[in-house]
Amino acid sequence: MRIVFAATPGFSVPCLQALLDCPDMDVVGVVSQPDRKSGRGMKLTPSPVKKAALDAGIDVITPESLRNDDQALAWLNAKKADFLVVVAFGMILPNQWLDAPSIAPINVHASLLPRWRGAAPIERALLAGDDETGVCMMHMEEGLDTGGVYATQTLPISNTTTGSDLWFALAPMGAKLLVETLPKIAQGLACVGQDVQGMTYAKKLQNDERIIDWSMDASAIDRVVRCFSPKPGARTLADGKWLKVIAGEVLPLTTGKIAGEVVSVKDGLSVTCGDAAVYQITELQPEGKKPMRAADYLRGAKLHEGNILG
Repeated sequence: MRIVFAATPGFSVPCLQALLDCPDMDVVGVVSQPDRKSGRGMKLTPSPVKKAALDAGIDVITPESLRNDDQALAWLNAKKADFLVVVAFGMILPNQWLDAPSIAPINVHASLLPRWRGAAPIERALLAGDDETGVCMMHMEEGLDTGGVYATQTLPISNTTTGSDLWFALAPMGAKLLVETLPKIAQGLACVGQDVQGMTYAKKLQNDERIIDWSMDASAIDRVVRCFSPKPGARTLADGKWLKVIAGEVLPLTTGKIAGEVVSVKDGLSVTCGDAAVYQITELQPEGKKPMRAADYLRGAKLHEGNILG
């Protein structure tokens, strides 16, 4: 089977590697987003997928857009692909691309569709308090994640699961499901249309969602911390400076204090939440410093009971 692979972030690399490791599958080309500036020197850096593809000797293109790009479309058509496999590509694919494969355009999507269609399914599932998520093999069509589903695999979400945990679990899960399902599709496996009941949209994350709102319930604050842990990290203001909150826990305590008020600096930084429950920060990172235990930070900090965070 001839495959053109369209993807960008590190999450997609296990899928590419799984295809490369399968003797019956031939990755004949890769499409990824253009190099972006990153790091302290803001140097142009290839996407993780582009780097992996070049290391494997695969032909790669990185167009700024696929719309009205005749050269990119000609490149795709010349590949004579059976499948176009898309994994977190980050661009809208025009109909000319979706119609190009001889068998099917396939998307590996990190949710249990129709729940969490869109850009940030992993984070939205965790922030919403879902008790499970997973990956879907979906037939791509013009609508946003609206196509029929060929196969799914579920993954439980516990009250300690972090965004990083989901990322590292779902990426190889998607890769395994991909190589198992493609041959079945080639042999005639039909997709099943999505039931629109229960459909939710995973909108793109905004930077201000990382800022802890202490007026929220403690359980919701815990989900925010876990969602962005360890990177890029949830944040709160303490004594006029940002603290990155890496880990914490909801304590079985309630107080009559106002939301955001520090109620204890023993063993961790304990703060009242909007439901009067207490969230204890156990690991954090002050501005310009390395991550550390909250107890170590508090030994040299000026924080004390009665201070307000936020």
